[in-house]
Amino acid sequence: MAQCRVGCAAEGRTDLSATASRSAAATSSRIPKFFKLDMEARVEALRERGLLTDDDIRALLSGEHTLKAHIADKMIENVVGVFGLPLGLGLNFLVDGRDYIVPLSVEEPSIVAGLSGAARTARLSGGFETEVTDPILIGQVQVVDVPTAETAADQGSMRSVEAARAALLARKQDILNLANSLHPKMVARGGGARDIEVFVHHGPETGSAMLVLHLLVDTRDAMGANIVNGMCEGIASLVESITGGKVFLRILSNLTDRALARARVRIPVENLSMKGFSGAEVRDGIVLASDLAQVDRYRAATHNKGIMNGVDAVAIATGNDFRAIEAAAHAYAARDGSYRGLTRWRKDDDGALVGEIEMPMKVGTVGGSLETNPTVRLNHRLLGSPNAAELAAVMGAVGLAQNYAALRSLATAGIQQNHMTLHARSVASAAGVPEALFDDVVDALIESGDIKVWKAEELARRFASARRGERDHAADAADAAEPRSSACGKVILLGEHAVVYGRSALASPIPLAVEARVVDAAESNGVQLLIPRWGVEQRLPPAGEHATGAAGILALLLARLELAGRPMTIEVFPNVPRAMGLGGSAALAVSVVRALDTHFRLGLAPAEVNAHAFECERAAHGTPSGVDNTVATYGATMLFRARPGTTPECTELPLGKPLPLVIGISGKESLTAKSVARVATAWQRNRARYEGIFDQMDILARAAADAVRDGALADLGELMNLCHGYLSALQVSSPELEALVHIARQNGAAGAKLTGGGGGGAAVAVCPDGGEGVAAAFEKAGYEALRFEIR
Repeated sequence: MAQCRVGCAAEGRTDLSATASRSAAATSSRIPKFFKLDMEARVEALRERGLLTDDDIRALLSGEHTLKAHIADKMIENVVGVFGLPLGLGLNFLVDGRDYIVPLSVEEPSIVAGLSGAARTARLSGGFETEVTDPILIGQVQVVDVPTAETAADQGSMRSVEAARAALLARKQDILNLANSLHPKMVARGGGARDIEVFVHHGPETGSAMLVLHLLVDTRDAMGANIVNGMCEGIASLVESITGGKVFLRILSNLTDRALARARVRIPVENLSMKGFSGAEVRDGIVLASDLAQVDRYRAATHNKGIMNGVDAVAIATGNDFRAIEAAAHAYAARDGSYRGLTRWRKDDDGALVGEIEMPMKVGTVGGSLETNPTVRLNHRLLGSPNAAELAAVMGAVGLAQNYAALRSLATAGIQQNHMTLHARSVASAAGVPEALFDDVVDALIESGDIKVWKAEELARRFASARRGERDHAADAADAAEPRSSACGKVILLGEHAVVYGRSALASPIPLAVEARVVDAAESNGVQLLIPRWGVEQRLPPAGEHATGAAGILALLLARLELAGRPMTIEVFPNVPRAMGLGGSAALAVSVVRALDTHFRLGLAPAEVNAHAFECERAAHGTPSGVDNTVATYGATMLFRARPGTTPECTELPLGKPLPLVIGISGKESLTAKSVARVATAWQRNRARYEGIFDQMDILARAAADAVRDGALADLGELMNLCHGYLSALQVSSPELEALVHIARQNGAAGAKLTGGGGGGAAVAVCPDGGEGVAAAFEKAGYEALRFEIR
């Protein structure tokens, strides 16, 4: 059986594009803290490592890489749509001395993280070593009704099935020549029919003998099913003439036990230790679990399913037939009559853990869905455009890595705890559990063992009710002694970014508020900041220490109010989502200024509250316009304009009719300072061009103010659509925001646009029909929705 190390040119050729891609990716599979980045930053990390083209990057961020319905309609019958799966990346893979970033298409939590962690452990000791055999696919030709002595019409007929078998073997070269003549291009690429085998079987129902000819075909980089089926069809007449029998079935076999992938990894015991477990304990636990899979078919089935978790995910991502790979793997696991695990783990003489896998791996890198599915093409480029042998080797390593991750978890803290936690978090998210209750509901789901959406909803209601009861008693007493101050969030209907450059913005308050309260504290406690919903509980540093975040901003505020030396506890209760472009930071600043004013009887006028909040905004965002804090302070729909060196112009607008709005929340944080800085950089490069855009946005904002006064909702919507176009031109939109805007317009909104800094955050839609359909469409697409009227 021919074998090759994947590092060689398995087909006797050099693929220059693959070589170039591989050299660019040579040190790229290790991307620290990749999972902590947002999706856009992950894609950017791939760009920086030269793994994808600019077209690939644009396609990933816009969603254009996905299979289109009109293409899907040509792939299978009765198409009504396209079904999606998450596409993740397995990192840290070092296979035969080469780095790979491995695309994985899978819906089950923990697989991607488990694979990446296992690969990282393996690379510490040199990664995975592999070998693959030639990519041989077997075609079967079934011959029945072979003449015997009893059925012979004359003395020249075959007298036995065994004689027919011998005749086929004697004519082997004729059969191979005929098969290869049907696919000369495959032969030219170094493949083609290589050998035949002939077997005699007896049917259990009929009892009659039959011949089965195996045609062994090297299909090179193709998956090869159609090629092999065509060859079997083509040689059928010759086989009948040789045997005197009748050819019935002629089709490939999915037991591809002549196309094997083997992978091996050695992990020193010191690399296995983890919290609460020594390296030796982890090693011995993995070996024990592996031993059970060799002697117990019930354990082996789950053991092998775990291997296929990784292998199938790569197969789907690369357009290979994962069903065929599954069938071959499980049949191969029972090749000696007993179903066993496909991997073996043992301790070597030095005490290290050694793992090995051998399994059928017939995959292709040309033809099939690779030619039609743009995501598959992109994934092959991510892998460095491998040939079939290289892809088979990587998939073997992935199977071994996934098995290690599962056994390690079983041998230590237990896979159930990790998997159930991820599953419970997914279920709680699907149930729409509020952030304040999320962790409690997840813990309760795991404890109950009944991880269902309805259970999460029930637990959320129970926890919410209990907390209301606790708050009613505790908060009533606290509020009586020290009432809460509040400030509203805001939505910019038109004019964001342009307002930073002295143009007008139209903004309205939203029915979400941030509340704050200040209470006295012991001298030794200093100033404490508590934001329970965000998990913040910290002591404020002195203003001179230049702390960052909310604590640093509030420290500066206390210094401005000459309260820095006073011991106190500042409690904040935010209901405005963080970093979603809805004025949460300004509302927090205004509510805290008001709470300090109330507690210390400072006698601040609204303009003074606004001024202090503006300074907080400046510390947070660099160059704010002032619109957020002004709306938070005065709580009114207004046309706002602030020119450098002048007092801001704030015109409160009477509404001709209520404004029915729906806000779609993308879930992706919007960093206002970052987007403002990006626009500023572009403005500095070409001021005339950008000043022209800002002038046009100013005209739109002023026209929108007139539409609000007149109650002309259709006009307001049209102006919002135009404004969104200018914001997109400023490059502050995002794929999520574009999706929200499209959904709103498709479901009855008069107009929709991003709101706030952009780059994430939220979109706002004006909906004359009340917006129920728009809100439902947002939620159906997986976004949060807020529907309300401004009166």
